[in-house]
Amino acid sequence: MLSLVPTPIGNIADISLRSIETLSQAQILLCEDTRVTKKLIHLLKERYELTTCDPKFISLHSHNETEFVASLTPDFFDQNVVYVSDAGMPGISDPGQMLVRYCLDHGIAYDVIPGANAALTAFVASGFVETKMLFFGFLPHKGNDRSSALQEALFNGYTTILYESPKRLDKLLSELVVAAPDRQIFLAKELTKRYQKFYRGTASELIPQMEKEIRGEWVVVIEASEGKSSSLSEQDILALDIPKKAASKLIAKITGENPKECYTRLMKS
Repeated sequence: MLSLVPTPIGNIADISLRSIETLSQAQILLCEDTRVTKKLIHLLKERYELTTCDPKFISLHSHNETEFVASLTPDFFDQNVVYVSDAGMPGISDPGQMLVRYCLDHGIAYDVIPGANAALTAFVASGFVETKMLFFGFLPHKGNDRSSALQEALFNGYTTILYESPKRLDKLLSELVVAAPDRQIFLAKELTKRYQKFYRGTASELIPQMEKEIRGEWVVVIEASEGKSSSLSEQDILALDIPKKAASKLIAKITGENPKECYTRLMKS
């Protein structure tokens, strides 16, 4: 059997009784980082008297997930197999879904233990009343891929949740000042940890509030745009044989983006 076990995103006390029980029965522990999981097991033994079956630790992360799953045979799951990510819910910006799909395809029993998740925690803390939301994870780091992904995140009609590195948070806020200057943004830093902080305002209001050296893990929640979601994407429109000025008006009509800013962006791409 396979069990997916969420781990605390900062505060060790957020571990659930079901998670502790499942970890105590694990014969194989698949870990995003074996060092992180071993440290977690050690803490749980100290604070919550966790007992284990002396499990085998196996590394399973985004770089080897495809190869690892391809090498599996169904009898691997004759043992109690548990997958844990470094922090939070497996399958949310972390491996896990391919293991679940394997189990579904091969009739293998599996279970998912509910638990801590940074995206949902930040969404609730944001106070945005539009309960329909989209989770984008991390944006591409640079180039047209990042620009296109950011536009999709901003103009989809839903409250949108991003993860962002402290190395790129300044860049993201600067991009938001240009692309969505009036939009309310909610930032959550180091969720559940000692130095947890919440910030809310427009991007231009938030930039001065940030520390000179932005440390820690960040979740960004962006207020929903006034535009409606559509199955027609920006790439679909750009593929049409029409001038960019006309394309920009059509994109703006669908997404709610300012037509002039959309046209300027298209001319630069």
